[in-house]
Amino acid sequence: MKNLNTTFKTFRIQTVANYLPLVLALAIAFWSSALHSQETILFQNVKVFDGTSEALSSPSNVLITGNKIEKINPKDINIDHVDRVIDGEGKTLMPGLIDVHVHMAFGAMTMKEMMWAGLSEEFAMSRAGENAEQMLMRGFTAVRDAGGPIFPLKAAIDKGDLVGPRIWPSGATISQTAGHGDFRTPDERSRRFFGEPSRAEKFGATFIADGRSEVLTAVRENLRFGASQIKLMAGGGTSSAYDPVDVTQYTFDEMRAAVEAAEDWGTYVMVHAYTPRAIKRAIEAGVKVIEHGQLIDEETLELMVERDIWLSTQVLRASTPDMDPLRKEKRKPVIEGQAQMWPMAKELGVKIAWGTDFLFEPDLNHQQNKYILPLTEWFTPAEILKMVTHDNAQVLALSGLRSPYQGKLGVVEEGALADLLLVNGNPLENLELLSNPSENFVIIMKDGKIYKDLME
Repeated sequence: MKNLNTTFKTFRIQTVANYLPLVLALAIAFWSSALHSQETILFQNVKVFDGTSEALSSPSNVLITGNKIEKINPKDINIDHVDRVIDGEGKTLMPGLIDVHVHMAFGAMTMKEMMWAGLSEEFAMSRAGENAEQMLMRGFTAVRDAGGPIFPLKAAIDKGDLVGPRIWPSGATISQTAGHGDFRTPDERSRRFFGEPSRAEKFGATFIADGRSEVLTAVRENLRFGASQIKLMAGGGTSSAYDPVDVTQYTFDEMRAAVEAAEDWGTYVMVHAYTPRAIKRAIEAGVKVIEHGQLIDEETLELMVERDIWLSTQVLRASTPDMDPLRKEKRKPVIEGQAQMWPMAKELGVKIAWGTDFLFEPDLNHQQNKYILPLTEWFTPAEILKMVTHDNAQVLALSGLRSPYQGKLGVVEEGALADLLLVNGNPLENLELLSNPSENFVIIMKDGKIYKDLME
């Protein structure tokens, strides 16, 4: 029996030895095939704005493998296989633009269309889908949706059925009764007393939630559908009918409930707020990002610095004749306040992010890039480019594991996701290049795939 066992062991060793070369060959072939299944694109002779520097790099070569930046080198990059070589001709390669305050649905339709009795999800998706593709063609490769019916659009883009930017979705806004997200028409009565959800709630535009338990449920509903962060209304607004701009919304306990539910899922709460009182309450409740803040004071800004809170804000334009008269009146102090907010926030060292926040005026969307330029009143071109790429990406990263796209954005560096623009000129010297993307963005790449190409 002992001799038999020895013979069997010898047979097994010899068998493994005989087949080992074949197994290794198959493994090598598999990994080689997997590597080559990822498209490789080599940019040659480009000057890189990396998202943080105050100057472009010397002429460099950048290798994209799959959806990531694999190598950056001023010297030649030699590889066995490349699907395409692009001669950058000395143009600028920079990160894709990021807008951290968009409303993909609300910004794609007029108020009249929003209130249309025949409004359907199909119509809204059609308008939002067109808006999404145009936004990517303007060079915005990532956006944070700050509230509204977003999940079907995001799913269609991620699946490849529609073209658009990466979307960090908040889901339905969460508002108290008579808050900034209470979109009910005069004939719609309270769900709590009369049992019928409002039309806006049925469309996934908002949750009207009062009390700790309802706020918890609303937050968890959004998280269930895939929200990467939570949008709460903490103060009055200019585009809502019932709430004066100066009012504070949600009690500390209600707001704290939202923060606890979000933090249990590893993410954060952002709040709509203008006034010091609303902002301070939000900070004390644990909110990480303040949206707007145009009526803020120095003391509250200092508190934001102390607590490491982001100010995500906008440069608001003057009111137009097409705006509702009530909205124009409510906007006056907010527009006046931004002239003090921007320089004060910069001087105090507040972490600042930028967005557009277009609502119910689809004709504004094509001006998205031009809304970057007014920042030159307070910031250098290098500071602005950093804000709309690297800094805005830091806000997206606050979602942690709830981020729908894991990886580094807002920079051009090895290992980062390949969301890139090839720009005809140097935006550090001429920021206005960003305002005409149709002519100046010759290549737009998202996730390693080219969506616009004027270099062929």
